[in-house]
Amino acid sequence: MPENYTDPSGNTEAFRAFTHTPEAAAQTEAPSRLPLIIGVAVVVVVLVALVAWLAAN
Repeated sequence: MPENYTDPSGNTEAFRAFTHTPEAAAQTEAPSRLPLIIGVAVVVVVLVALVAWLAAN
């Protein structure tokens, strides 16, 4: 490491600036749950249709 490197954990202000970078914020975003909800809804509809078809026969 170069001599002029400052460890962000050694200084509170530097550490806060390091943890509040846009790269860190982008990594903490949760993925969308919409595909999961749509998938569950499709499975429920298929199961209800299957039970109704079996009950009719």
